[in-house]
Amino acid sequence: MKRLSTLLLFLFIAFHLLAAKVDTVTVFSNSMQKEIKCVVITPKNYKKSKERFPVVYLLHGYSGNYRSWLKDAPQLTQKADELQLMIVSVDGGFYSWYYDSPIDPKMKYETFVSKELVSYIDTHYKTIADKKGRAITGLSMGGHGALYLAVRNKEVYSQAGSMAGGVDIRPFPNNWQIKQVLGDINTNKENWDTYTVIKQIETLKNGELNLIIDCGLGDFFLEVNRSLHQKLMNLKIDHDYTERPGVHNGAYWGSAVDYHLLFFKKGFGKK
Repeated sequence: MKRLSTLLLFLFIAFHLLAAKVDTVTVFSNSMQKEIKCVVITPKNYKKSKERFPVVYLLHGYSGNYRSWLKDAPQLTQKADELQLMIVSVDGGFYSWYYDSPIDPKMKYETFVSKELVSYIDTHYKTIADKKGRAITGLSMGGHGALYLAVRNKEVYSQAGSMAGGVDIRPFPNNWQIKQVLGDINTNKENWDTYTVIKQIETLKNGELNLIIDCGLGDFFLEVNRSLHQKLMNLKIDHDYTERPGVHNGAYWGSAVDYHLLFFKKGFGKK
């Protein structure tokens, strides 16, 4: 029994010594004049490696925060080691939808994520400081946010994804405090038409982004995801689209993120 206890203790210590490092960093947003927390996961060999690492930015959903992804997908540390990449889990506020709000000048999450945070990460970590080394994805509100940011900032990201994403906000005018970011749909229809992913993709050309999109068969966002998939096909924009059993919950995107990370890893390897 003593020998078994010693072995278990050794394995516990070895696991933690070899595991990826998880840091919480505080980044000052000059555009919003406030500090924002993010989680940064680096592979276990990060310090010793002479290589630079690609980065996957993860966006949480409505009412989430910078630690939500670690709660729903604790395997992220293992994936950082396995796939040799960095993961940055962003705090996007309670209901920002990752917009630079057209009605609230204090809400500038597009600027924060795609400019200020990317600059901070590239300055403080050994990253591939180029679009070819950056991907962004997210769940629900963050799935919309990831595609929205990537399409509008194609010079920043080479890959993007969405898990159970609200990829067309217009069918939900009274949900998730979107009206506090864009205004009421009845008096601000142009905002709602312009600031939705399914409209933004009209500016996208085939090959500009490596895209992966998925949604659960029991998800209330399934129809808008199907509509986005159909529109991408009509526009002849290559993308990976999957529907799998599941509903709108942590169990779904906690599993789906593994597919996204593997997809991005393969994309990072392409010239």
